[in-house]
Amino acid sequence: MAMRTISYGLLIVVAIAAAGAEIPTSWTPEATLQVQGVGSVIPSPDGSLVAYTQTGVVVEDEKSEQLTHVFLARADGSRRYQLTQGEKGASSPAFSPDGQFVYFKSDRTGKSNLYRIPVDGGEAERLTDWKGAMGGYAVSQDGKWIAFAGRKESEDEEKAKKQKRDFRVVDEDAKNHALWLIPSATAAGGKREPKQLAAGPYHIGDFDWSPDSRAIAFSHQPTPLADDWTKSDISEVQVESGAVTALAATPAAELTPRYSPNGVWLAFKLSSDPPRWADDSRIALLRRESRAVRPLAVTYDERPTLVGWSKDSASILFTETQRTRGSVYAMPLDGPAKPVYEPDRGTTGSVDLNMTGSHLGVSWESSDEPVEAYLMSSAGGKPVRVSQANTDLPKLPLGRTETVRWKSKDGSEIEGLLTYPVSYKAGEKAPLILNIHGGPAGVFTEMFLGRHGLYPLAAFSAGGYAVLRPNPRGSSGYGKKFRFANYADWGGMDYQDLMTGVDHVIGIGVADPNRMAVMGWSYGGFMTSWIITQTDRFKAAVIGAPVTNLWSFTGTADIPGFLPDYFSGEPSKSFDLYRKHSPLAHVANAKTPALILHGEADIRVPISQGYEYYQALKRHGVTAKMVVYPREPHGPIEPKFRLDIMQRHIDWVEKYVR
Repeated sequence: MAMRTISYGLLIVVAIAAAGAEIPTSWTPEATLQVQGVGSVIPSPDGSLVAYTQTGVVVEDEKSEQLTHVFLARADGSRRYQLTQGEKGASSPAFSPDGQFVYFKSDRTGKSNLYRIPVDGGEAERLTDWKGAMGGYAVSQDGKWIAFAGRKESEDEEKAKKQKRDFRVVDEDAKNHALWLIPSATAAGGKREPKQLAAGPYHIGDFDWSPDSRAIAFSHQPTPLADDWTKSDISEVQVESGAVTALAATPAAELTPRYSPNGVWLAFKLSSDPPRWADDSRIALLRRESRAVRPLAVTYDERPTLVGWSKDSASILFTETQRTRGSVYAMPLDGPAKPVYEPDRGTTGSVDLNMTGSHLGVSWESSDEPVEAYLMSSAGGKPVRVSQANTDLPKLPLGRTETVRWKSKDGSEIEGLLTYPVSYKAGEKAPLILNIHGGPAGVFTEMFLGRHGLYPLAAFSAGGYAVLRPNPRGSSGYGKKFRFANYADWGGMDYQDLMTGVDHVIGIGVADPNRMAVMGWSYGGFMTSWIITQTDRFKAAVIGAPVTNLWSFTGTADIPGFLPDYFSGEPSKSFDLYRKHSPLAHVANAKTPALILHGEADIRVPISQGYEYYQALKRHGVTAKMVVYPREPHGPIEPKFRLDIMQRHIDWVEKYVR
C-alpha cells in the first residue's frame, strides 16, 4: 500500500491508495475517505461570524483516527480559515458574548480541557487543567463564567490503576458528573480553579444559563448509564449560593432545559408517562414564577429536539424529521408549530442557535451534494453557505436517488430511498442491495451517498447495483403511530414492509430477483439475521452488530430496559414471545451465506450476540464468516476499520451475488 495526502478545504486528509494507483474515476471505499464531515455550526452573537467544525481522517502506518478542527468564516462565507491547528483536534465551539473569542474543547494534554482563542487567530489559551472526565460546557450570558459538567479522577483511582487493583463493582460507585464553574477572567497566579456548583446522587447532563447569568437549569439522572434516561429530571442551581431547587421531577423524563431570553419561561422536552424507548415527547413550558408546567402542541413526529428560543421569546425552535428530510420548526407559546426551514431536497444535520437567538447555523447535505455549513436567520429565509469543506471533491458520478412508495401486505404505505446504478438505462435489471437501518426508530434521510461510514452506497451504485433503503414501520419521521407499530412485532409486519419493498423494485423493472443481497447494522443486523431465516431469496447477507437472541441481549446489553418496553415485559415473563422473535430460534431455516461484522468493545449490542449467531450458522452447515474489530464500540470509528467494513460488504456481495 502507498500513502497519498489530499487537501480539501484547509484540513489535511491522509488516505490509503494502492501502490501505483491513480486517482479514482468512480466511487470506491477509499474515495469516501476524502469526504469531510461538518458539524457544530455556531453563529456569533451578532450573526456576523460562524464557527463550525470540520472532520477529516488521518490514515497512516500507525494512525487510524478522525481529526476535527474549528473553522471560522464571515456570514457571507468570505475570509474563511482554520482557527485551530495541530495533531490534536478541537470540538464544541462557542462564542464569547462580545464575539471576540471562540471557546472549544480539546484533549491536547491527554485529557479533555477547555480553551479559548481570539477570533483574529493566535495562540489558544487553556482555561482548565482538568484531570478527569469532562462533558458539555456553556458560557454565561454576561461572559463572566464558564460552566461545565465533569468528574474529577481521585488519587485513589489513579493509584488503583497503577497497582492493577482497578476492579469495579457493577452498579456501584457511579461515575456521575457534577456541575463546575470557572471564571472567564484569569485569577491571581494565572489559574482558574474550578468550583463545584451542583452535585448529588445524580449525573448531570444538559444544562442552560439563565439570561441574567444568576442560575443554571440542568437535567440529571441517577447514573450515567444509558438505561437511566427514563429517570431524567430538571433542577436549577443558584450561582451565588449553590442552592438547588427541583423544577420538573415526575415519572416522565424531563430533558433539555432552555430559558427564554426574557427570563419568564423554561422550555424542556417532556416524555410520556412512563417514558417509552421509541420516544413520544412534547415540548413543555414552565413559568418560572409559579412553577406551573403545561405541554405545548403535539409535533408531527412527536419526537422534537429542542434548539433554543427565538430572540423575542415568542417561540421555541426545534428540529424534527418528516419522512426523509430533517427540518427546523418554531413552536409558539400557543398554537401549532410552524416551519422555519423545510428543505425542498436533502436534509439538515446539526442545527445550532446563537446566544442571542437571532441566527441559526445548519449543516445540510443531499443525496448528490456533500455536507456544508450554512447560516440563516432564526426567523427563516434562505441559508447561505459559509464553508468549503467539500467543494473541491472530484465530481465522481453518482446514481440517481429517488423516493419510492409502495403498499405493504396489510395495505399500509411504506416509503424508502432507491438509488439506481450509475448510467442506469430504463428496462435494465440490476442486482439489488436491501440496506436496513438501525434503531429500530432510526430513519433513512437524504444524506450524501459518498459520505464514509459503514455502507459504500456510492461504490455500490458505481459497481452497477441498485440500493433500496426502506423506512419500515418502527421508523422515525412518519408519526408516533407508525413508529410504535412494531412493538412486540419485530420480524412481523416490519419484515413484510421490507419484502414488499423489494417486490416493488422488482415490479418496476429495476431489480433482478435472482441477484439480491441484504445487509444492516444493529436493528438492521437483527432484521438481516431474521430475513435469512424466513426466506432464501437473497444470495448474500452482511450482518452488522446484530441482536440475534432477545433473551440474552436483555441480560448483557447496557440498555436492559429496552426490549422489556418493546415487548411489554421481562423475558422471564414473556419467554415464548422473546423466543418467537429471536433470529437464533429460527436459524435452522437459514441457507444464505452470511458475513457477520462486530466491534469487540460494543456494549450496546454485545459481541456475544454475533458469536451466538455465527456459531449457530456454522453448526447448521451455513456458509458463514465473522470479523471482529478490536476497540470498536457499537458504531465503528477508526477509519481503517471503516474502510475494511466497506470493502468486505462489496467483496461478499460480489462473491455471492454476481
